[in-house]
Amino acid sequence: MKTKVPPMANETFLLENPFFAAKPVWPVGRELERNLFVGFRAVFETVKDRHADLRVATSAIYRVSLNGQFLAHGPARGPKDHFRVDTWSLAGRLKPGKNLIAFEVASYNVNAYNIIGQPGFLQAEVVSEGRVLASTGGEGTPFEAKIITERVQKVQRYSFQRPFIELYCLNPDSDRWRKDEEAKITAVSCAVLNGKRYLPRYDSAPRFDCHQPIRIVSRGRLQTGVEPEEYWRDRSLTDIGPRTTGFKQEELEEVISDGIQRLKTVDPQEMDEAYRPTQPIDMQPDSFEILDFGCNLSGFVGLRVTCEQPMRVQLTFDEMLRNGDVDFMRICAVQAVTWDLAAGEYDLESFEPYTLRVLKIHALKGGCRVKGVYLRDLTCPDVYEADFHCSDPRLSDIFEAGRETFRQNSVDIFMDCPSRERAGWLCDSYFTARVAKDLCGHTLIEKQFLENFLIPEQFADLPRGMLPMCYPSDHIDGNYIPNWAMWFVIELEEYLARSGDRALVSALRGKMEALFHFFEKYRNSDGLLEKLDRWVFVEWSEANKFLQDVNYPTNMLYAAALESAGRIYDHSDWKQEAARVRGAIREQSFDGEYFVDNALRGEDGALTPTRNRTEVCQYYAFYFGTASREEYPELWERLANELGPDRLQKGLHPEIHPANALPGNYLRMELLSRYGLGPQILHESLDYFLYMAERTGTLWEHKDERASCNHGFASHVVRLLYRDALGCYRVDMLGRVIVLRFNETTLDWCEGRIPLEDGFITIKWRRDDETMRYRAQAPAGYEIIVENKTGLDLVQIP
Repeated sequence: MKTKVPPMANETFLLENPFFAAKPVWPVGRELERNLFVGFRAVFETVKDRHADLRVATSAIYRVSLNGQFLAHGPARGPKDHFRVDTWSLAGRLKPGKNLIAFEVASYNVNAYNIIGQPGFLQAEVVSEGRVLASTGGEGTPFEAKIITERVQKVQRYSFQRPFIELYCLNPDSDRWRKDEEAKITAVSCAVLNGKRYLPRYDSAPRFDCHQPIRIVSRGRLQTGVEPEEYWRDRSLTDIGPRTTGFKQEELEEVISDGIQRLKTVDPQEMDEAYRPTQPIDMQPDSFEILDFGCNLSGFVGLRVTCEQPMRVQLTFDEMLRNGDVDFMRICAVQAVTWDLAAGEYDLESFEPYTLRVLKIHALKGGCRVKGVYLRDLTCPDVYEADFHCSDPRLSDIFEAGRETFRQNSVDIFMDCPSRERAGWLCDSYFTARVAKDLCGHTLIEKQFLENFLIPEQFADLPRGMLPMCYPSDHIDGNYIPNWAMWFVIELEEYLARSGDRALVSALRGKMEALFHFFEKYRNSDGLLEKLDRWVFVEWSEANKFLQDVNYPTNMLYAAALESAGRIYDHSDWKQEAARVRGAIREQSFDGEYFVDNALRGEDGALTPTRNRTEVCQYYAFYFGTASREEYPELWERLANELGPDRLQKGLHPEIHPANALPGNYLRMELLSRYGLGPQILHESLDYFLYMAERTGTLWEHKDERASCNHGFASHVVRLLYRDALGCYRVDMLGRVIVLRFNETTLDWCEGRIPLEDGFITIKWRRDDETMRYRAQAPAGYEIIVENKTGLDLVQIP
């Protein structure tokens, strides 16, 4: 029987009684402890070919193994005080007789962007044909719990956005408890922590494939004890306190990041030879090996290590080489995992997922033998039925980089990046959600993502009505991005169109009303938002310096959000207010050549537009309906023909501050598509994205390498190529209408396949000097409308 919980808003989305017998448990009195690593195990019996499922819910992060073999990692993240239930099939994995299932569970209990800090608990059960074989606190074999002391507790954070790094002290028997059913453990008592609320997991189970490096880049010696000129010490180390929780520097067992900086690479030998997983690498004391996986991957890094004396194995990693070496701190994170080993043989694998293309193995304080290096995926599985190829193989490579970027950033929610943050950021999600439908054919991840924002009645530490900038996450510093809440509204309208999920959208109406009520106190006499608080954000460019007092790009976005909400909920006042805001922007911001970014309120009370002008402001104006090609033809011609990826090299309009990737360059590509500039889109795609695809196999947060080189929004190039190269212009899922629009193109041929919930759209076309021949197929019941803008004869072939 389940403990009754009080009713709450949106309770129709909750799961009732998802467990047969299991109860939420945790070691007595330790549910609030930071960075506590707990093991749970149960030995149960079954017969051959008996189907069974494992159900799990937790406030923490877990890895589960079955009979010593990796089974799964979770959970799917939910909103505060609500927990999604993972279900893992054990079909074909159980053996007749005794089976050992073991959890490793990390309860971090600090604020973070990738997971909410909440009291620890685990609730799990194995069920076979209605019979509970094992459970926490319930029927069947009980799970025993132990504290895993081999993971060092008092360590520094991985980054400002994520909790703790991994440092282990192991002996050869450290993991016997989860591999050997006869192993004895020092069990601890657990308390039952009732009163949990549960949500379903909608998306498919993640993919856990293993990848091996493709080559050995270099090897050499490490000189230890070398003091750097200046230590890099991130705010996640130096600013621990009420707003960034963790262990203060003086509490740490060791400052791992300082230790790595005292290592100096000497005598590197360039190898550039194929990596062979079965061929051991013999590493001398204080030596290194650098391996290359060929492209960015995200998941759990592992290897087998044999050592004849105590030593330290340390892995550092990054998305690229810098000056032939691995810069573990490039993205302002401690990209390292460390194991201190007694003599023996070990199968090591990181507990947390990381992102890397290049891996540096340190053998410190002793030598060792290494083999079988791998990275185990933690990625979306539903992306492989989509397909795209064309006569320019560079564009095909960019598509694959977009697919790779998406699958690593879309496991259970839409993340900004799978490395530094792993956070569910708004705005980024607007772009990634489009790709989810294109590559996966469904909206299950987006439903999960949006539902997380729906469920809480109020977000802790934020003003009433405001949405978190990323979620599920903690914002104990009270920070938020008002602009990102507006992007949520615009995404919601598109979600309704691609899913038909009126129930979820209707349930969010109260959130939307509260959001616009929040903005009312910032509206000036012209209806424009003025002197917005907190982190007002337009773009990572000079545009972010021109945010007060009235920021016009923000108001352009605000008008679009009002209009979207007005259409969603048939709210005429919001539509009228959107028109009023646009009118005020046109009157104040346009200086005869460009839209300026901001206006300042003088001491006399007058609002005066500045001369600050950015490229991205112009894209906001056109994309969000403040401007159009018909109303501002001269400005549009300058934007289309004189701005863009190479205009600074050409010396054009240096007075207009250039755009960055998010959202500027992506809005530009959307506008070029809106006005049918097909060849230009493909040409600029090569300028914007090819160097990224070639260097990391994924697409980047910025135009340069200063931050994440694997950012979810950047996968939007998939939408661009399907629409503007293949010709699949629009898919109306609800009306079952597919619009093909063939534009002028420099390609000779293109073909692709786009998954739908009930089949595929397949399109192939080829052109010669006078004719374009095409074939298009879709599931039964879809109408295909074809628009020919090529200037060629269009011929359909059977």
